[in-house]
Amino acid sequence: MTEPLAPSAADADGADGAVPSRRAQTIVGGGVLLVAALLAAGALQIPGDAGYGGVSPNFLPWLVSAVLAVCGGFLLWEVFSGGFRSLGAPGGAARADKQAFVWVSAGLLLNAALIGTVGFILSCTLCYLLAVQGLRRAAGQPAAGTARTWAVDLFTGLAISAPVFWAFTQFLAINLPGLTQTGWL
Repeated sequence: MTEPLAPSAADADGADGAVPSRRAQTIVGGGVLLVAALLAAGALQIPGDAGYGGVSPNFLPWLVSAVLAVCGGFLLWEVFSGGFRSLGAPGGAARADKQAFVWVSAGLLLNAALIGTVGFILSCTLCYLLAVQGLRRAAGQPAAGTARTWAVDLFTGLAISAPVFWAFTQFLAINLPGLTQTGWL
């Protein structure tokens, strides 16, 4: 444990840019606690009847809510015992990369729009393909737009989504939207 740091003038308002103000830190900790409370309220709306393997459908929301509450409590404890310590310098670009945002958003929205039509495997592959293209372009990779990169990303998306689909449909007997009625595509 480290000793609580004495608040400085910069800590009071966050003017130095390196460490968020105590007020901002409190808002973050309180926000995490608020999300935990909202998840707990949502978990109350889910029936508690035991399902598969004796675990009820509200188990995961309660678990996430509890973990978030613990994290929020630790964040607030950190704020009131001296503020967030050992923070690195802020990173990232000075401005948001709108092009990457559009690529990733397009992947997610097309996945949601097409999953019922083209099935889980193809829609998730498309989502992966577009999201990775956006991330590659944000990282400034010069080969992002080449046919080889598109092909590698396409096959990687298929290699990820197909086994996930098969694991859920064939081994766990959970229905996911497929392209055919066989359960394999």
